[in-house]
Amino acid sequence: MSAGTDAATADERILQTSPLRKLLGRPELGSVVGAIAVFVFFAFFADSFLQAASLSTVLYAASTIGIMAVPVALLMIGGEFDLSAGVMVTSSALVSSMFSYQMTANVWVGVGVSLLVTLAIGAFNGFMLTRTKLPSFIITLGTFLMLTGLNLGFTKLIDGTVSTKSIADMEGFPSARDVFASTITIGGVGFKVTILWWLALVAVASWILLRTRAGNWIFAVGGNKDAARAVGVPVTRTKIGLYMGVGFGAWLSGQHLLFSYDVVQSGEGVGNELIYIIAAVIGGCLITGGYGSAVGSAVGAFIFGMTSKGIVFAEWNPDWFKFFLGAMLLLATLLNAWVRKRAEATK
Repeated sequence: MSAGTDAATADERILQTSPLRKLLGRPELGSVVGAIAVFVFFAFFADSFLQAASLSTVLYAASTIGIMAVPVALLMIGGEFDLSAGVMVTSSALVSSMFSYQMTANVWVGVGVSLLVTLAIGAFNGFMLTRTKLPSFIITLGTFLMLTGLNLGFTKLIDGTVSTKSIADMEGFPSARDVFASTITIGGVGFKVTILWWLALVAVASWILLRTRAGNWIFAVGGNKDAARAVGVPVTRTKIGLYMGVGFGAWLSGQHLLFSYDVVQSGEGVGNELIYIIAAVIGGCLITGGYGSAVGSAVGAFIFGMTSKGIVFAEWNPDWFKFFLGAMLLLATLLNAWVRKRAEATK
């Protein structure tokens, strides 16, 4: 082998381990740049934005979206959507509340039943997807409509109104509220426990994606499910598991909703599924699947939190929020596409 060939090989090895190339290859790079820009923007235009109490509010708003954005991001990496995710959160809260109230049981019994129900809904979505071969858009749109009707119909049938009865005086409520809706005070500033749940989900999801065989399966089925099946990847089991992951996130979010406000309105949650998807896309997930990260979804949710609360802190008309969110979605998507092209150019 010639010296020139050796040098080329050495250069190739150096290029493959280049920190710049690794950085450009990260799915969340574009969203991190966007988050920094949004942070600086509101720090300049909103005087109270940098106060500790304000940042706590921003993190809380981000966590309520981020808890669902994490499993939704994993599902999108696996090449699928779930349009029922928003109303499933409400279903989780309704089941927990109504079961506990009607059965006069410890609220933890209702919490457990709610977990089983939401996991079953997720499994149903995954099972129908893999058995019928219909697009996930159609399957989960059907589930969305059914859950929307069931939420309203069962609440009216059982409670006689569109909201649930109060369970604040029932056994187990204080301990459940501590787990799902408590406030932790650090340095005189209160932080909602959902922030910890959110960060824990990001850590677990990142570990699954980057350190386990299941993570390889998720990327494989999102990239090309037929090729993945040909090399032995359990495509059906992976997709059902991803939908059950969304069910788990919906359960956790639903319990927070219930134990924060004691009662639940049956019509809540409609439209939130788009927010979860937006957070994942801003975080670097591709619509076509096979690319993305859990950290990126967290950054996307953080951008959502900064935007929604930053407008309030700046004392602007909150009607502009959706405009800013849409603009951020487009800008982040374009930036992510540019970053991917730059990463491919360095190979």
